[in-house]
Amino acid sequence: MIAIVPARGGSKGLPGKNIKYLLGKPMIAYTIEEALKSKYISEVIISTDSKEIEDIAVEYGAKSPFLRPEYLAGDNAKALDNYIYTIDRLNSKFDYKIEDFVVLQPTSPLRKVHDIDRAIELFKNKNADSVISYTEEDHPIEWHKYITVDGKFENIFEPKLLNRQEIKKSYYPNGAIFVFYYGLIQQGRYYSHESYAYIMPRFRSVDVDTLEDFKYVEFLMRGYDES
Repeated sequence: MIAIVPARGGSKGLPGKNIKYLLGKPMIAYTIEEALKSKYISEVIISTDSKEIEDIAVEYGAKSPFLRPEYLAGDNAKALDNYIYTIDRLNSKFDYKIEDFVVLQPTSPLRKVHDIDRAIELFKNKNADSVISYTEEDHPIEWHKYITVDGKFENIFEPKLLNRQEIKKSYYPNGAIFVFYYGLIQQGRYYSHESYAYIMPRFRSVDVDTLEDFKYVEFLMRGYDES
């Protein structure tokens, strides 16, 4: 199984975040290094429009058969379209025969190889169409509200006055791991009736999008404890 690491050059929230130095090495290196430790991943493919990102990714062990075209690198480009482009080109032009693949975003540097391998094992054992990493929501989603432009509350859910203990736990995707059957992606979907969640702890679930996220990851990594 191959792993795709998508890393476009443009980033509005934190410019250059994919290769921003995080405790001594580019942030993208953490994802590539953990992927290369996996007992299930044969190759790590960098998907980028940036020559600078490509060079750094290759330095840390990724392969780069081609750069991503410009139309798949803009703010409005869909990740799913890029996966289809990448897999189709690898299969048709480079003699790959990819049916299943992993996507590992470089903005999840706290993800470990055992997370990757357990997600892949879940995918295989369940004969799944997809496995996507999730983490537990800290606050009940029933507490969430929209806020209008003049600062008033607007309901998202039907209001119910429940104690926290009465509310069912909810989970959200943390962006760290996606394992896909390619046939599902070709249908333009991430989920089917045969999709499963791989649950990750909150301290490995930070998705770096802002400078605050980046600094929080630095803080966690300096005091990282597997226990």
